[in-house]
Amino acid sequence: MNIQDGQIPDYLLSVIKEQIVIYNQGRSITQYNEIPDTTQIPIANQTLWFKIPDVICVFVDMLGSTKLSAAKQDKGTAGAYQLFTNTAVRIFHEMEAPYIDVRGDGVFALFNSNQIYRAFVSAVSFKTFADLEFVPRIEQLTTVKVGCHIGIDQKTVLVRKIGLKRKNGRSDRQNEVWAGKPVNMAAKLASLSAHNQLFVSDRYYEKLKDDKVRYSCGCPNNNMELLWKECDVRENKLFDFDKAYYIESNWCKTHGRDFFESLIELDK
Repeated sequence: MNIQDGQIPDYLLSVIKEQIVIYNQGRSITQYNEIPDTTQIPIANQTLWFKIPDVICVFVDMLGSTKLSAAKQDKGTAGAYQLFTNTAVRIFHEMEAPYIDVRGDGVFALFNSNQIYRAFVSAVSFKTFADLEFVPRIEQLTTVKVGCHIGIDQKTVLVRKIGLKRKNGRSDRQNEVWAGKPVNMAAKLASLSAHNQLFVSDRYYEKLKDDKVRYSCGCPNNNMELLWKECDVRENKLFDFDKAYYIESNWCKTHGRDFFESLIELDK
């Protein structure tokens, strides 16, 4: 099972052996009740991980980005990536997400367990932007039909920094690793969705108890309806839960801001 001498260069073999020594030391886990500042997440202590319960992940991903060409549509492609990712990062930041990361043409934000509705309104706000602003603008510029996937999940995570400690002012060779289900499941839920659908796991959906989340405002005919549809995912081995729920509506043009503001208050 072991790599043999002469199989790979000695300097790479020494790297592998060093990491195996660290692995054999085991791991120590420290419990946190909320997502720490990134400066607190360990990298120097090789065995230390933080454990945080009930973290919420909102994952947004560009649909149709493979149709964009950096060679043939350089300005349009650059504009699409910048508009999509920058807007996601700024919305998540304004909603006070403790952690935000960019992954290619996707962005994910992590919220604490007491930010259930902030996570939700950030997702619906980005969904509304993507449908009404992003998609038509990029199609007009590039003629490419793009869209947006969105998924949300909530569960316990483990986190530490992986990579090289800062050296010569560089920090680009280290990053936070969030082990556990939320980021993975939110990304898979996003991939399950069509454009303008927001998919959430059943365990997150159960936390959304307010009627302003569950039901429409009644516009345009004063007819309040359940917004969510159920999706059975028991046969899909990608998921560790049985049901997902999704919505297709954006913020109402008449009542959207009022709903937004009242939902934010529920997290206080």
